[in-house]
Amino acid sequence: MTSYLKSKTRTALTTGSALRIAREMLGYSQNDLAKLCKIPQSTISGIESNKIALGVERAAKFARALHVHPAVLLFPNWDIEKESAA
Repeated sequence: MTSYLKSKTRTALTTGSALRIAREMLGYSQNDLAKLCKIPQSTISGIESNKIALGVERAAKFARALHVHPAVLLFPNWDIEKESAA
């Protein structure tokens, strides 16, 4: 088989799920991330369950701890092929 079909997105990521995925990829628990960022574990739980807004300042703290760009957390569904930043 020489041709492949591009897969379709089946589920849109939320900012909370993007945070959880990035955290889990590094093997961090919510408590580990809370200690690194000096943010209560209960706040991280609320963000991951989409009950608390992530916000730019928190995204910057999490991004430093998780070694990702803040946009990865703030805009998890950004489609660079369809949308322009300008």
